[in-house]
Amino acid sequence: MNNQKSAIKYWAEDDRPREKFVQKGRASLSDAELIAIILGSGNREESAVELAQRILTNAKNNLVQLGKYSLTDLQQFKGVGEAKAIGISAALEIGRRRREQEHLDKKKITGSHDVFELLHGQLSDLNTEEFWIVALNRANKVLNKIKISSGGISGTVADTRIIFKEAIDHLASAVILVHNHPSGNLKPSQADISLTKKLSEAGKVMDIPILDHLIVAENSYFSFADEGLL
Repeated sequence: MNNQKSAIKYWAEDDRPREKFVQKGRASLSDAELIAIILGSGNREESAVELAQRILTNAKNNLVQLGKYSLTDLQQFKGVGEAKAIGISAALEIGRRRREQEHLDKKKITGSHDVFELLHGQLSDLNTEEFWIVALNRANKVLNKIKISSGGISGTVADTRIIFKEAIDHLASAVILVHNHPSGNLKPSQADISLTKKLSEAGKVMDIPILDHLIVAENSYFSFADEGLL
């Protein structure tokens, strides 16, 4: 009976995520049911849905937090081997790329929220800091987004020469700075403030203005421009 409980095809009709998907549509499924479809089966004590619910509970029912889990983290749950862990990670990555593509299609930057939406999927679930720039043309349309560096939990290097070389190579008329805080703390450090001032002054000399600097942390952000710090 335990083996039957683990296989979706043996569940009661209302408990079958695949059948529910077909009959009622994908929007009708909970996050746990969607993950259960990826899992396919649970373990001797739990159905796939129950296992998915336990995984989500461990991630505080937050898909962004779940996206931070490594393959090793996922395999700590009984019933999740390498193949299932890869399946979950791949599904989350597809979702992240879809969101990223949707915002890339918008192209034009009209405010800090547009920048957040452009790079949120790239930065929100990282466990280490990364520093990016968004290169804009004269109409504030995105020419490209470029990763400058990646580092540790508490910092990364943002080299002035590399930043402006990338800006020049992409024929940028303006640049927006973006980096993440894995800790979730949105308050800029003194180093963040000093770096922003330094790059802003360099931008004036290069005639490539720094329009903003965003700090991203999961589902929120801090904008230097919005806060009058730039």
